Amino acid sequence: MTIEVEWARLTAPELREIAGRPGAMAVLPIGSLEQHGPHLPVITDTASASAAAVRAAREIAGDIPVAVLPGLWLGMSEHHLPFGGTITLDYDTLSRVLRCIARSLKALGFARLFIVNGHGGNIDPLAVAARELAVEFDMPIVATLPWGLAPQETAAIFETDSGAHHACEGEASVMLAVAPETVRSDKFAEAFANQEHPVDVPDGASRFYSFSERAPVSGTWGDPRSATAAKGERFLNLQARELVKLMRSDVLWTRPDPVWAAGRGQGTTEGRLK
Repeated sequence: MTIEVEWARLTAPELREIAGRPGAMAVLPIGSLEQHGPHLPVITDTASASAAAVRAAREIAGDIPVAVLPGLWLGMSEHHLPFGGTITLDYDTLSRVLRCIARSLKALGFARLFIVNGHGGNIDPLAVAARELAVEFDMPIVATLPWGLAPQETAAIFETDSGAHHACEGEASVMLAVAPETVRSDKFAEAFANQEHPVDVPDGASRFYSFSERAPVSGTWGDPRSATAAKGERFLNLQARELVKLMRSDVLWTRPDPVWAAGRGQGTTEGRLK
């Protein structure tokens, strides 16, 4: 019997029972609502993160109390605005939304929050928000990008692209696996043919670039022409496997050091994290 893990499919009493068990984990997929070229839907990042998160949660549900929230479809995507179809948050709003979610989970009784991210533009803001909210709510909060896990095995699945980019072979394959009716396969060649990448960003420096500067014609980075649903299943199964490892990690889910506690500067960590 499959244990239901999707928050939106559970009742309030069922969620209350999950949250009340020791070590209860809430999983928040987060992506974006942004352009993905002429061939993929704007919900791609959210759909990808949600699919991987649900698969992983089903693997652990037998021994870890877990519930996967509906995918948060708003992220930081201002760099995609020039192409249309994009709705974005700024950092202040994103951090406040995440704070409200964490606060609610804490009130409900959940002990841990795992954020599964499907959008590159969310990586930096999630890193900052997760560390601030973990201390504020005395709750382990972990954020990860599934496309960045097991890099060698992930790279081996690609046939044409060197790795995950944007609306590429990888993302097109995942969408063919989870929502094939949303994929415009007849536009794959158009997406690849109209790619230009005029900005070669130096390593070791950070600044804002609009995606119209990075991929000004089609908004695509990568070659979706070799995408298949079977390949998408391989990506998702690999990501789920790696997410399970993180969910079960003893190192990730320890109590955050209460660094803002009064007098915390008068001593070391030893003996305080119990």
